[in-house]
Amino acid sequence: MNVIDTAISDVKIIEPRVFEDDRGFFFESFNQEKFQLATGCDLSFVQDNHSRSDLGVLRGLHYQLPPMAQGKLVRCAVGAIFDVAVDIRRSSKTFGSWVGVELSAENKRQLWIPQGFAHGFLTLSEVAEVLYKTTEYWNSNLERSIKWDCPELGVGWPSGYDIRLSGKDASAKPLGGQELFD
Repeated sequence: MNVIDTAISDVKIIEPRVFEDDRGFFFESFNQEKFQLATGCDLSFVQDNHSRSDLGVLRGLHYQLPPMAQGKLVRCAVGAIFDVAVDIRRSSKTFGSWVGVELSAENKRQLWIPQGFAHGFLTLSEVAEVLYKTTEYWNSNLERSIKWDCPELGVGWPSGYDIRLSGKDASAKPLGGQELFD
């Protein structure tokens, strides 16, 4: 496993060791011990999620408040996405900053997004299937959404896509006035 630092030190790109030959490939998509050694994160995952999205679907920017704040380990098993993590920890020197990474079935990369970050992605391929592990269970009462194109954040989403949103994401509010992390 190779861990790559991003512009926000707490967000990491994880590249698995892939074994390929003329029959196909094999890789270990998660190993608790190796993950902890490589990232220094001593945590447990409690839930696995799997979503399927069509071209141009944008999901996010989502997060959960304490005591059910979620860390997420995200990968794309089919197709490609532009995956985004936004630092929403008011006390952080990178508050309001974001990291965007292309995750795809081809590159097999994963993105580690710790608690205190909002998460979203844009589907870049005809279809994408995204799998992610979370450190806390989903709780609808503590879930929040930030407007995907919030001018305060200035996320550099790829252009040229007909963006499709859920009703919840279409009605999300900008960063200002949101309940955030200290």
